[in-house]
Amino acid sequence: MVAEAVRHPLLALGLFMALAMLLYHWSGRVAPRGGSSSARRSPYACGQDLLPSGERLSYKVFFRLALMFIVVHIAALISMLLPLLGREPAVATLYLLGTGVCVDILTRGGD
Repeated sequence: MVAEAVRHPLLALGLFMALAMLLYHWSGRVAPRGGSSSARRSPYACGQDLLPSGERLSYKVFFRLALMFIVVHIAALISMLLPLLGREPAVATLYLLGTGVCVDILTRGGD
């Protein structure tokens, strides 16, 4: 009974999370403190200074891009799983064509 409880995945997860938290807090105390500078808050771009771009993305464009990302990845997952289910290749082709139409609508959509 005790041997089974010790091997339970949730107990192992809890132990490893506790160990990770202890290691995180210990390394935060041991790590040297850095000085305050304005470069600390700027994005890292391989040593190049990033100039602010003239165009900012709106939430509408961002959510379209996010939805397109989801559609394409779900299409990749489904098209990968269709041969395992024994479906015909025509079903996968039609599904990918439908996905292409969705991506076309998302990329050409009016502002």
